[in-house]
Amino acid sequence: MEINKNHASQMTINDGQAGQRIDNFLVKHLKGVPKSHIYRLLRSGQVRINSGRKKPHYKLQSGDILRLPPVRISENQDSYIPESVIQMLKNAVIYEDEDIIAINKPSGIAVHKGSGLNFGVIEAFRQIDTEQMLELVHRLDRETSGCLLLAKNRKVLAQLHEMLRHETITHIEKTYLALLDGKWTQGKKTVDIGISKIKRSGEHLMQTDLEGDRAVSHFEPLEIFDTDSGWPCSLMKITIETGRTHQIRVHAQHTGHAIIGDSKYGDKEANRFFRRMGLKRLFLHAKRLYLPLADPITLEAPLSDELEQLLQKLRKQNP
Repeated sequence: MEINKNHASQMTINDGQAGQRIDNFLVKHLKGVPKSHIYRLLRSGQVRINSGRKKPHYKLQSGDILRLPPVRISENQDSYIPESVIQMLKNAVIYEDEDIIAINKPSGIAVHKGSGLNFGVIEAFRQIDTEQMLELVHRLDRETSGCLLLAKNRKVLAQLHEMLRHETITHIEKTYLALLDGKWTQGKKTVDIGISKIKRSGEHLMQTDLEGDRAVSHFEPLEIFDTDSGWPCSLMKITIETGRTHQIRVHAQHTGHAIIGDSKYGDKEANRFFRRMGLKRLFLHAKRLYLPLADPITLEAPLSDELEQLLQKLRKQNP
């Protein structure tokens, strides 16, 4: 919906938008309008539901007719999102139904704006469909690619969050692929150690910490590459029970086998070697998501060409 700056407009609340407080809805919908002004619009009755005034805590219902007055939007309300990025993300959709959108997120794109970034995946999809309520179900690091889930309504968002927090009998299963530095010799291994945040040289990093937030990662070797002409490395399947910031990257470093291409926690010499082989990113990919809904859904995100080509090179070195 286009916000008309010159005269009032109206919209009908859909099922995905229902259940939100009207003030919270307006903050998201009228991007660039200060919160103080939004509350003035509500108090003065310029915003109306079904032709009547409503308090800020009123919860929207499906079918409500919302009247919006003319508003002045700050010039920087929405950062410009290049059409090439919009098209790339549209093409990245791997599954969609009435409740969720799943994409194969490219490496290098953040999931949301912030820390100097003008936009992320969620802002782009909200621009693609301004009428659709959309929220991130979970997050991936900017450098990580793979399965990323967006919710289209608050009911399924709450349901999926309960599964992620293990508040239900069944829970979402997350499976990653990662290329680790060195020859893995530990077989299947579970890393169950907490993680906490530190600040080093002005940069926020995560570290293993027995008193930190509990984090559990399961490592399983898939292929070991160890030739005289190459650099020893190991392709691993990693499943996680928790979703701490940089969890896999920190746990991999803790095992003595950092992820190849990791500029924060990895080995600089190893990263230089693999850059010469054509790898210009972190080799961490969210390969699979299992959603134990009433009708269970398994989502699979294929590796990018860059990661596949590197594996092919390694396999040729390890016939």
